Order: sequence, then C-alpha cells, then structure tokens
Amino acid sequence: MKPAHSFLSLFLAAVIAAPSLANDGFGGLSATGLTFGQTEAVAMEEEDLFIGIDRIAVDYVFRNRTGSDVTGEVIFPLPPIPVWQLVESQWNLPEDPDRENLVNFTATADGKPVALRIDRIAVVAPEPTGVWVPSSTQYDTPGRDVTADLARLGLPLTLSAEKIMAALAALTPRQRDEASELGLAEFHDDGPQYGYAFPRWSVLIRYHWTQTFPAGQTVRISHAYENRSPGGIFVWAHPPEDYMQEIADLYCIDEGTSKGLMRALAQPQTDGKAQAVGLSWNISYILRTANSWAGPIKRFRLTLDKGAPGNIVSLCAQGIRKTGPTTFVMEKADYVPDRDLHILIATPLEN
Repeated sequence: MKPAHSFLSLFLAAVIAAPSLANDGFGGLSATGLTFGQTEAVAMEEEDLFIGIDRIAVDYVFRNRTGSDVTGEVIFPLPPIPVWQLVESQWNLPEDPDRENLVNFTATADGKPVALRIDRIAVVAPEPTGVWVPSSTQYDTPGRDVTADLARLGLPLTLSAEKIMAALAALTPRQRDEASELGLAEFHDDGPQYGYAFPRWSVLIRYHWTQTFPAGQTVRISHAYENRSPGGIFVWAHPPEDYMQEIADLYCIDEGTSKGLMRALAQPQTDGKAQAVGLSWNISYILRTANSWAGPIKRFRLTLDKGAPGNIVSLCAQGIRKTGPTTFVMEKADYVPDRDLHILIATPLEN
C-alpha cells in the first residue's frame, strides 16, 4: 500500500525535475460522513471528527428517539471519480487503484467490526448547467447508472487509465457507435486527435451495512479511512493577485494567514519581487450529510492536524483554536451544518 504522503513525495520529485509543471496538480477525493436517508427517528448526539493530511476518522453517538427498533442501511459514499481525469492527469489513488477497499475504510458499531459491503457502479454525470451547485450534490445525484451498459460492451469498472484506454481501443465499430449513443465515450476519427477515445463515465464506490438502532438506546459508530484529497503546486502573493481571490474566499485566507504563507513558502526573489511557492493539500469534507439525521448535532468537535509545525492551514470556521504544534479544535453545540468544510494545508517545498 502506498500512503498518501508517499504519493506527494513522488509528485514533488516530478515537479522539481520539470519546472514547466508549476501550475500542475493532482486529483483526489472529497470526504464525507455517514448517511441514513432522511430520518426523524435517529438523532446524532455526538460527532467527533478528526481530519489529517493522510487520515480521516469519525466517532459518532446516535440515539433512537422512538419506542421501536429502527433498522436500515448506513451508507458511506465516495464521490464519483470521472475516469477521463484519470486518463489526463495524476490522481492521489493507491498504488493498486483497483483494490476492492479503495480507501481502506473500516467501521465499528459499539466496538465491534461491521459487515461491510462495497458497491462499485458506473454513472454518467448530468450535463453541467453553468449554475453553481454545492459539493454535496455529487453524492445526492451522481448521475445515470450505466454499469450494465459497460458490462455489455466489455468496458471494465476500473480506475486504471491504461486499462480504460485499452478497452475503448478494442471496441468494434458497432460497439463504438453504441458507446457514443449511450454517452459513454467520444471517439475522434479525424483531425489532430484522430484515434483518440474520451471516456465520459465516472466510477462510484459506496460502503454500506445494515444497522439496527434499538428503541430508546444509543449506538456508537466509528469509522476511519485514508484521506486522498487533491493538491499540487501552490503559488501565493501578498496582497493576493486578482486570480487568487477565489482561493482566498474559499479558504478564508485573511491578512495574517496571507503573510504567514509568504513567510513559510518564501523562495528566492525574482526581479525584486517576493515569491511564495509550496505544495498544497485541498481537503473538502461534506458536512451537510449530517443533516439526514434527526435534529441538530448535540455535540460536534473537529480536530484538524496540519501535519508539520511549518505548514500553514486555512479554512472558514468560527471558534477554531490552536491546541498543539500541529492541531486545531473547533467545538459546537446543537450544530446544524450550513456549509461544507474546505481546508487548505500549504507545505514548504523542502518538506
């Protein structure tokens, strides 16, 4: 198994060897919590969330508020992975991208391992409308299920770019026509991209198990998994240049953090101008899945570990405080998440 930080080390070696890749990055997964459909019977009393560069772990306490047992499927979804992005860019995936448990997800209920089931399906995402939608939408409405279509055409449910392109190249003319009609792929039969196939489906992985919440009782559920977020080369200036404002807004980079980025990521000056260049982890955590449970979260605690004392972290979070050389904590009572977490962790190049 190749942990996430090993991937970053390899990526860093590549970009140092090739300065022309200064704007390159690598793709990755956003993260989320557990869902149970929409229920008024089971409340989330506690959520203790840990987010680190390489790992995410969550401890929950749920209470069945009714006089009857409630049984259903608890689901942990990964976001759809567009296979065209695997073909055209690097991704922060395991060395074996086709291992069944992609992020080494584990879960326990009242201290005992649960019987996990893992679904892997293919979807074609809805056409973009040009209107902004929240990140949680990709979990709620991932797209049209085309798993059976891929199987019929002999296209594998793989996350290996090489296998995907080889399978598309092996299609017969009739199969290519069908794949095009179904919106699975585009084929270029003339022009500068002659012979190129562009896959349009995404792979969706869901972990789930059947859970009973006994009447009037609490159930403690814990889960953990590898954090495989996107990232790449990070360039900053103070004051921020116009094109950096979107990043500043997304991560609430204030004056002090902006100056901290300049100090931590400082590089030799060019033409008398200060430069700040490093690597970033761009972590997204979909908090609003917690709203599928009954009522607010009675006690919410976020612990964030930035990985090394010299790293810089920024996010939009009221009441967060530093608790150690690399850790920060935010606590809320009767918490109803109204936005998802977007966390920037910037590291100096020498790390």
